[in-house]
Amino acid sequence: MEEGADGRTIEERAALLLQLRRVGVRDLAVMRAFETTPRALFAPYRLRDLAARNIALPIACGQTLPAPADLARRLEALAVEPHHRVLEIGTGSGYGAAVLARLAREVVTIERFATLASEARLRLAELGAGNVEAICGDGLAPGRTVGVFDRIVLHMSFRAGPPKWLLDALAPGGVAQFGRIEPARSAEARPQERLRRLRRDGGALWSEADLGPCRLGAVLEGAARAM
Repeated sequence: MEEGADGRTIEERAALLLQLRRVGVRDLAVMRAFETTPRALFAPYRLRDLAARNIALPIACGQTLPAPADLARRLEALAVEPHHRVLEIGTGSGYGAAVLARLAREVVTIERFATLASEARLRLAELGAGNVEAICGDGLAPGRTVGVFDRIVLHMSFRAGPPKWLLDALAPGGVAQFGRIEPARSAEARPQERLRRLRRDGGALWSEADLGPCRLGAVLEGAARAM
């Protein structure tokens, strides 16, 4: 089996593209971004032999490297264009930022765990993602962002929604994507997470869409005191 420059075989690349198509991903730019981003670089060393599979993988600080098809579905719905400036809250391993770097002009990514932020910064540098700025801190704290963004992606779920000041950082026509925790329908049922897309149509005009179920996990606020 012939291997590419990143160590993946042609068969592994083809399998990845098939997985993306199975969940409905059709955007060629998104598919190309995932095809050319080596997921193994962002997986823990002991799990790198599983990086080609369409499964979530555990990483440090109790966080998760999302399954490629799940992340691809979300990023396709975000509709990132080459001239966009993107804010990502929840860097994790840096895999999402690396994919976004191939879709957008500039990416600012913020991670509350110092360990994850530091490791992601090293991986992104190794990959040559020079259009990504990785910051350690509380991405939900006022004043953390600089300037205006065309897209904001939050890898977490809220009971209400993201902070208003953060949404105010969206440019007219900008889009924010996040999870929302819906109340349980009965005492026996568990609360459900739904992926939401919020578009700033202009000024005080907003429109919101439900993109279906998701599993992002409840928001953790504040910068981590350790790790």
